[in-house]
Amino acid sequence: METGGVILLFLDLGLIIAAAQLAGAVARSLGQPRVFGELLAGVVLGPTVLDILHWGTLSDAEHLYQSIHDLGVLFLMFSVGLEVHLQELFSVRRVALWGGAIGALLPVAMAIPVVLPFDYGLQPALFVGVVLAATSVSISAQTLLELGVLSTKEGIGLLATAVVDDVLAILILSIVLAVLGTSGETTSAAGIGWILAKMILYMGGAMLVAWFVLPPLFNWFDHQRELTNSVAAFALVMALLFGWSAEVLGGVATITGAFIAGLGLSRITERVKTEILEAVRHVCYTFLVPIFFVSVGLNVDLKAIDPRLLPLAGLLLVSAILSKVLGSGLGAYIGGFSKGEAFRLGVCMISRGEVGLIIATLGLSNGLLTNELFQPVFLVILLTTVLTPPLVRLVFRQRTSEPEPLRFGAGVSQAIAKEHDDG
Repeated sequence: METGGVILLFLDLGLIIAAAQLAGAVARSLGQPRVFGELLAGVVLGPTVLDILHWGTLSDAEHLYQSIHDLGVLFLMFSVGLEVHLQELFSVRRVALWGGAIGALLPVAMAIPVVLPFDYGLQPALFVGVVLAATSVSISAQTLLELGVLSTKEGIGLLATAVVDDVLAILILSIVLAVLGTSGETTSAAGIGWILAKMILYMGGAMLVAWFVLPPLFNWFDHQRELTNSVAAFALVMALLFGWSAEVLGGVATITGAFIAGLGLSRITERVKTEILEAVRHVCYTFLVPIFFVSVGLNVDLKAIDPRLLPLAGLLLVSAILSKVLGSGLGAYIGGFSKGEAFRLGVCMISRGEVGLIIATLGLSNGLLTNELFQPVFLVILLTTVLTPPLVRLVFRQRTSEPEPLRFGAGVSQAIAKEHDDG
């Protein structure tokens, strides 16, 4: 890479990180999640307004820039898996299983008939549904924390349902990417069978290793401080190794492997897990993740959106809202929640946030979403992120009874503390 390209890369990264921090702080002061501000910062820095990536010749730096972006995605999903608290989530398992399953599948079913009439094929329509299958628990959890109801039955139900929802969304994503590949061309029946078999074998093996090998291994690392120095460094190594093995050995998305590694490490002692989480947050939230969120906005040129796609964006927004309220709400009701509790949980699941963005950008980089179709999908993700906090506040303020707190272990309090710190 030429010296000039490196200097321009430094300039771009400095502007991106500074803009992300400033915009995130402004968003929080206005009662919006940080991710909303970071996305808007990307839109301003991108071709919509400033177009900073074309201030000079950055072609030599594009590969490095994309690598930083991909690292942010990988470590973000690793931290999601690491923060799963299985003991607490097990208490609302029926709500989580039903709400997460229907809440992940209904958006796919509803998105396809919305996209097809706009002259897009079945494969792009299917992938838009996969994007809308995801949910962002952090945005609703932050709002519930502010209302003082995150530790209630509905709050814990939200956390549990979002975990199941995201696991299914990631699984669907992995299947779609494996079957369609980067070319977007369908695979033969025999090829699909082999792909699915390889995925099942890999995910089964990876889960066994993550579940039974990683916890005792890291507890051993913890007792060898004079040799290992930093347990957190080995956790980052595992995230990278599992991410590599997911694509190379299993043919699934790298984020799937990172998530599995985080899920396995969620079983280690709380003290070691806290150490790892703090290290991951320092790496992610001060450098990699802001770059990821801003870079998503950099890919969007709002001036170039075809006016004919605005009706598509509007219909997708309606579909995105209804599919979560109806899907997750119905699942929660089947799982044992009352109608009011189920409805409120469904509203909490509306936001697509960072998980939807991860899936959408993977689709864009793998050719399953065109730049044209990415624009309305981005708008839907952005609008669901903005609309969720006021909707959650509205439905919880209309409750007719006081929230019933649940008494759990340290996991929930740590989740609440994290949401408070991130906010």
